[in-house]
Amino acid sequence: MRYSPIANDLLVTNRKRLVKELKPGSLVVFNSNDIMPTTADGTLPFRQNSDLFYLTGVNQEESMLVICPEFSEQKYREVLFLREPSEHLEKWEGHKLTREEARKVSGIETVLWLADFHKWFHHLMAMGGVEHVYLNTNEHYRSDVVVQTRDARFIEWCKANYPLHQYQRVAPIMAKLRVVKQPAEIALIQRAVDITEKGFRRVLKFVKPGVYENEVEAEYIHEFVRNGSRGHAYSPIIASGKHNVVLHYIENSRQCKNNDLLLLDVGAEYGNYNADLTRTIPVNGRFSKRQKQVYNAVFRVHQAAIKLMDSKMVYFDYHREVEKLMEREIMNLKLISKTDIKNQRPGQEAFRKYFYHGTSHMLGLDVHDVGDMHAKMAVGSLWTVEPGIYIKEEGFGVRLENNVIILKKGVNDLTKKIPIEADEIEDIMNKP
Repeated sequence: MRYSPIANDLLVTNRKRLVKELKPGSLVVFNSNDIMPTTADGTLPFRQNSDLFYLTGVNQEESMLVICPEFSEQKYREVLFLREPSEHLEKWEGHKLTREEARKVSGIETVLWLADFHKWFHHLMAMGGVEHVYLNTNEHYRSDVVVQTRDARFIEWCKANYPLHQYQRVAPIMAKLRVVKQPAEIALIQRAVDITEKGFRRVLKFVKPGVYENEVEAEYIHEFVRNGSRGHAYSPIIASGKHNVVLHYIENSRQCKNNDLLLLDVGAEYGNYNADLTRTIPVNGRFSKRQKQVYNAVFRVHQAAIKLMDSKMVYFDYHREVEKLMEREIMNLKLISKTDIKNQRPGQEAFRKYFYHGTSHMLGLDVHDVGDMHAKMAVGSLWTVEPGIYIKEEGFGVRLENNVIILKKGVNDLTKKIPIEADEIEDIMNKP
């Protein structure tokens, strides 16, 4: 484990909050993610199911959590099932959690081996007074699941073997719980942000004409890993020149040229929690007059957008307010005219040629975290703020992104110490 252990009182609290949301006579099951294959005998790096991690802190494959709050025997109201360690596994894959280690990590008293799951699960379903069975699915509004998950296979198995129970969705409950970040979670995210800052400051001193985007990526990963992160929170976007008008450019292979802008959408992961930062810098250390005009326009919208965020605001209403700010800036840059605005159709506004994505998304255990985008921004929820202007005909774009916690009044900007003003960026890049 690279990160400092997470105090299990956070996990205990998370499970208690979940139980309060369940119907009487309920049982709920969470599965780890699969280890995904590549070709031959290769596999992708393992990434734990965020809901299971949120409730247990366990970062191990082939793990299951069963909660049956009203079961007569208290010790079996929470059961964590794990892959049993063996000498063979130790030799080939390394250490697996012992029962005692799993108890310490999760705060769950009863830890059993996965081989015992079916026997115990049948006992709980038959003798536990269970009427409602909560199962998990990925219900993020942008999800596109094309591979059958461990959860999906379990749903099929469970319904086939226990067809007369009443099945419920736990995903909406987990989304509701995960939206509000607990103090311990905010501390983990702040650590991810601080590591991201170290990487960004390193890159500011490294970038110059002639370096390649992948070399910049290497500078980030070096700083991330040496500070306890497993690496990038998401595929890094390191986009120079014309590439920075592409929202999800991840090839990161072009040589950075003199007079280019370099858009850096890069965040570190720490303890499974994520930062999501974007900055745009001049490759040669100085913005051109036009580049600075566009940069400062985005910066003004960015700062105003942070001030607009409020616990009484619904995201889509907020985004429309930001679009109004952006429309004025884009017009002032002479990219669109009053005539263009007058003649535009709803949904085909003139500014959308230059600002064509949302201002914000929720952030946490997932980079695009779960939650109700149509609800008011909850106190304690974490959001990105990321306006941008992309001018394909001029060959460059600018995006700026911070991470903020919603307070009763205003926000707590976790990224406020990271350089963002054009003059500060130039100063750092040009100091010996």
